[in-house]
Amino acid sequence: MENEILKTLNDLSAAKNFAVGNDLVFIPDFQASFNDLFKNKVYTPAEIAYCEQFDGSILRYASTWAAKEAVYKAIKQVDKSTLGWKKIEIIRDKPAGQPGVIIHKESFTFKISLTISHDGDYVWAIAFIDTKL
Repeated sequence: MENEILKTLNDLSAAKNFAVGNDLVFIPDFQASFNDLFKNKVYTPAEIAYCEQFDGSILRYASTWAAKEAVYKAIKQVDKSTLGWKKIEIIRDKPAGQPGVIIHKESFTFKISLTISHDGDYVWAIAFIDTKL
């Protein structure tokens, strides 16, 4: 079984059909450095509206930041061009719903899968990009 798993991982890596990015945010440090300048530079109006609808919105801002970082790290493996933070938009279909991603760039055609999790003082996000389009 272990050899099968290793073979599968090696096959996936060799085929390069995916890119992955992840990010871990320590919420107390994030909160200490969070300010309006950062918020307005990084988040889209829709992301701000989403985060502000919750009491204790810092968790939502940290979650969205982790997601943007994870997506950015995955994208940089397949596209080295410049991509500003507002070009990566994290969306949800409903409050606390499944996250999705919109990339505001014409030439970007890859599918992205994203998940966000939090526990205690930490938020973690991971993004996978299907590169075989």
